[in-house]
Amino acid sequence: MKSIQVTRPGAVTVAEVDAPRPRAGEALLRVCYAGICGSDIQTFRGTQPFASYPRVPGHEFSAEIVELGGASEDFAVGDVVTGVPYFQDGTCYSCRRGLINACVHNETMGVHRDGAFQELITMPLDRLHTADGVDPRDLALVEPFSIGYHAVLRADVAEGVRVLVLGAGAIGLLTKLSALTRGAEVWIADDVVCEATGLPVSFLNAVEASAVGARIVLIGNGTREVTFNQSTLIKKELTVLGSRNSAGVFDTLIDLLARKVVDVSPLRTRIVPLTGAAEALESAAQGASGEIKVLIEFPAGS
Repeated sequence: MKSIQVTRPGAVTVAEVDAPRPRAGEALLRVCYAGICGSDIQTFRGTQPFASYPRVPGHEFSAEIVELGGASEDFAVGDVVTGVPYFQDGTCYSCRRGLINACVHNETMGVHRDGAFQELITMPLDRLHTADGVDPRDLALVEPFSIGYHAVLRADVAEGVRVLVLGAGAIGLLTKLSALTRGAEVWIADDVVCEATGLPVSFLNAVEASAVGARIVLIGNGTREVTFNQSTLIKKELTVLGSRNSAGVFDTLIDLLARKVVDVSPLRTRIVPLTGAAEALESAAQGASGEIKVLIEFPAGS
């Protein structure tokens, strides 16, 4: 099968590798679509501190089950699914407190372990979510959707709350959509500010734009330190919240998509075939594409 591999920072290739086999409790998946994310770009650039090489990127995907490693009451061959790409140890202090998204030993597909940029992958059944009636292209956006949705849950966004989202990339737009599904008014800053860029200046803008008593949710993964006067937080009595990955929201978002409550299709602005995946990753890393979300389409029947 074909596998997209970043062999070292700045070098990507499409390699021919052996197909995996599902173990007991796993499914063999044929990947349908996989989205290029900021962490994939970091892995390609060599700025992702947790990535080792060679590495197969990709943690946003939709796939079809082609084989089961044993009997299952919940899944069948032919089911179209997506999967939670974060793997926890289940035993660390965070996991024991129920904060599995902040596992001390978390391993994310495409970063700590090989990801979905390949024709076939295996996944534990307990990480899969079926999605009857959802376009597989939209299903590949559930994971980034979950990042924004988890953030608005962290900030207790509810009906009538006014939310400002800083950052108009895929995560920022999906955060906006998440807030709207919660009944919020997404416009100027007041109750909640969602920072989705990770840039120091954007955090400072969030603090400046927040109303007295507001909640700031940090979604963007910053790589640079930021200096600010903490008295600003005190004067406004602001609450600053971190939001990492997501936890327990995939089914909620798949339901919203299936019932056509939300439409994420405008965000998938380009679809490239597997043969063009390496070029698409290089273009995204150079900031030259100008796309919101690029999906890689994998051939059917692989």
